[in-house]
Amino acid sequence: MNAIVTVIGKDRVGIIAAVCIKLAGLNINVLDISQTIMQGNFTMIMAVDVSQATASFAEIRDALAELGREMELSIRIQREEIFNAMHSI
Repeated sequence: MNAIVTVIGKDRVGIIAAVCIKLAGLNINVLDISQTIMQGNFTMIMAVDVSQATASFAEIRDALAELGREMELSIRIQREEIFNAMHSI
């Protein structure tokens, strides 16, 4: 199953590394990544494969949210089909 991870917050060194390390620790593969800086704000969208994850989807969501709190970022994950349904016309 694929999912979409979004990361938003004030730009600083190490955001991509920290998120990727957390995902790798959960055995989640990054399929695609797009990031940009907008007026000092970091934004990133990642497509990930959670089919081989070592944690439940709820545990993954909670682990990413905790990392977000630690780094003062908003980090969210949604199942790809829900993300697509929410963003289609």
